[in-house]
Amino acid sequence: MSKDFENQSFDPQRDLTISRLIKAPRSVVWAAWTDPAKFAQWWLPEPAKCRVLALEVRPGGAMVTEMSEDGGAFVPHMNACFLAVDDGRRIVFTNALEGGWRPAEQAFMTAVITLADNDQGTDYVARVMHKSSADRAMHEELGFHDGWGTVIGQLARLVER
Repeated sequence: MSKDFENQSFDPQRDLTISRLIKAPRSVVWAAWTDPAKFAQWWLPEPAKCRVLALEVRPGGAMVTEMSEDGGAFVPHMNACFLAVDDGRRIVFTNALEGGWRPAEQAFMTAVITLADNDQGTDYVARVMHKSSADRAMHEELGFHDGWGTVIGQLARLVER
């Protein structure tokens, strides 16, 4: 992990964070992030269904997902670009760019997912950075903690088996 990122401080005006101990090895959690079939099982809060169109976990790679909230037609959910990938340890992605570093129509956030070994499994931290305090507040009001907490819980259930 780059020292530049490690030294960045949390900005409570623009950042949201959530963490959890996942009782599974880091390699298993990593696989759930990088295997499209596994990723689709936990990425959206149930009962919504996720379809993964692209999951190219490498810098410049695309992350494109669709969702179906009611079992009907799938609609766009996430179109993002991976900025940094430190194998087994960190994933950074943003919806400010699409795969191939193409500028996106609307930027909302950049997420940094870090995984660290813990005697009981993996320390999982998701830090989501926004361009403004207004965007941060909107994301929080839209249910950041409930939504991201739910999907991290689903990830834990998948990998703790």
